[in-house]
Order: sequence, then C-alpha cells, then structure tokens
Amino acid sequence: MLKKPDNERLMAYMEKAKERSEYFIGYPIAQDFDYSELYPLLKLPLNNVGDPQVESTYDLNSRSLEQEVLQFFADLFHAPTDNWWGYVTNGGSEGNLYGLYVARELYPNGVVYYSEATHYSVQKNIQLLNCQSIVIRKQENGEMDYEDLRQMVQMNRDKPVIILANIGTTMTEAKDDLARIKQTLASLAVKNQYIHCDAALAGTYSALLNLEPGFDFAHGCDSLAISGHKFIGSPIPCGVVLVKKNYKERIGKAIPYIGTVDTTITGSRNGHSPIFMWYAIKKLGIEGLKQRAIESLETAQYVLNRFKEMGVNAWCNPSALTVVFPAPSLALKVKWQLATEDGMSHVICMPGISRAKFDEFFADYELSLSAEKTLV
Repeated sequence: MLKKPDNERLMAYMEKAKERSEYFIGYPIAQDFDYSELYPLLKLPLNNVGDPQVESTYDLNSRSLEQEVLQFFADLFHAPTDNWWGYVTNGGSEGNLYGLYVARELYPNGVVYYSEATHYSVQKNIQLLNCQSIVIRKQENGEMDYEDLRQMVQMNRDKPVIILANIGTTMTEAKDDLARIKQTLASLAVKNQYIHCDAALAGTYSALLNLEPGFDFAHGCDSLAISGHKFIGSPIPCGVVLVKKNYKERIGKAIPYIGTVDTTITGSRNGHSPIFMWYAIKKLGIEGLKQRAIESLETAQYVLNRFKEMGVNAWCNPSALTVVFPAPSLALKVKWQLATEDGMSHVICMPGISRAKFDEFFADYELSLSAEKTLV
C-alpha cells in the first residue's frame, strides 16, 4: 500500500498520462489495442533470454509464441526458406543495430551508406559499431538521392558497400527504392554488398498491401527491422529483426549459465512483447491487418484533403500515413504533440486515431490560423 503522498502523485500522473493520450497524433503509435485478456501474465517474470530458436534452462518464457511471431513476419517479408533467423527486439533501433552488426561482421572494412533523412539512432549505432560511414543527400520528399549514392560509392569502390535503406523516413515517411539502389551498385560492379532495411513504421502495412517500392528479401534485402508498437500496437515498445541465417551464424556463442546461445544484442529479453504481438496477429488475422492498413491510408487521404480545403500547403508521399504541413503555433505543437523539423510538422494517421479526432485537431488548427491572421 502506497503512502498517501505517493498514491496522490501516482493518481495525478495516471490522470495526466490518460489526458495526453487523447492528443497524440504526431508520433507513429497505434492506439486501438486491447490486451486486457493478457493482464494476468504481468504477474510473471517472463524472460526470453538468448536465442529464440534454442531452449533455455530459464523456462519461464514465451519462446514458443515468439517463434510463431517470427514465422509470420518471415512469411510476410518473403524470407528465404530455411535460411532466415530473427528475434523480437525492444524496437526498430535495436533491429537496425543488429542488422548493421551482422553487416560489419560480414564486411569489417565495409562503408555504411545512409541518407540524411535516416532515423537519428542509426548514426549512434554506427558509432557503437565503429563502422566507416558516408551520409547521402536526401531528395525533397525525404527519399535517398541515388545520384549522390552512385558518386559516393564510386569514390570508394575498393570497399564493401553496406546500405541502410529507409522504408519510411521519420519526418516524411519516404521510402528508398531498393531496385534503384541495386541498379546503382550493379552499374558500378559492386560485388561485396549488404542491404539492411529500416522498415520500422511502413514495413508491415506496405508488405500486407504489396505496395511499391518493394523492399523485402524477395527484392534484395539481407536484413530488415520493424517496430511492433507502431502499426500493430503495444503498451511496451517492441519490434522484430530478420536476417539471412547464413550471415547471422557468424555471431553468437553457447552460454552454459543460461543453457542457450547468446545471439541477440541484449541478454535478457522482455518475454511479454512477443505475446502481445502473437495475440494481435491471431486476433486480427491477415485480412484484419490489411483492413487496418487500408483504413489508415484512407484516413491519411482524408486529412490531406482537409488541409488542402483550408488552403494549407500540406503533402504526403505515395501510400504513406504521414501528412506533412508547415509548422503551426507552439501551443498547437505542444497540445497535439507534433514532431517538427526544419519548419515542417506532421501528423501520422495511425490505427485507432479516428477522423473525429482529426476533426478536433482541425478545429484547433483553424482557430490558430485565425489568431495568426489577427496578429498580422
């Protein structure tokens, strides 16, 4: 039992968290999940320590369900039969770190090429791994500048190429085109190459709907990472990383203490997240997930049209959930938690955010515009 001051502080925090969740349209987090049926499991210290494919003497885990989650995504992303491996991560950043880790072990003297629109965590991962790297210019929509890539690779043709491709950039949800990247490398006769796809937000829904450009294993990637808490939804950040098994086998060693193989970035791994993902996949099914994606894309078009009707210079990349527009007032950015960069803000039309909620935002937005005109 908490002491009265502590209980009051907790109640105040919980009320604030609930209130802030009502105005959360600037970050890619699904808001329509319900895992109440799983709450009894929160009483258990579930730990998926080590390799998800290898049993452990720590037997209080969700490894069997994690394996089903991994198989689902391996099928979704056309991973090569009998030559894939993966695990449920703490999120997309860990998945990117793992993909780059595998690439570095494969090509210790390789150079990592990534665009200036790439998620901030990638530069940190590159520093952690002590990799050589070159930043590629971005196009206006946030997509990689392929001509700049060609020039940079040509200047370093003596070194293996490691590409970090964005399948949905942070601010504009631009998707790098693997076909163009591979054509560029082929034109330069690059033999030693590795492509990792950061598909944190857009990967799952793009694969479900077979959207262009293709980015999965069938299109030439060697590893990819997605986030589970974004499109699918979870109260705990999580994700999945998949990699070609023959590359991954360069990593890992047996650990007698836990009776399994240490092949992941972290030692102990959250055993609850795989259950959330398994539950959502089973409850919604492929068709339910597809419908979820279609509805979100339709909402994005609705939001874009609302902006245009107001005469706002808003835009959206093809088949994206992210709508970009000129940064509004500070008060509006704070209230609706709008990510902002270089004078542009965005809203992200995630599952669980209704058109009615966006209508509420637009009512505030119109008032903000009127106030700005009055000041002028």
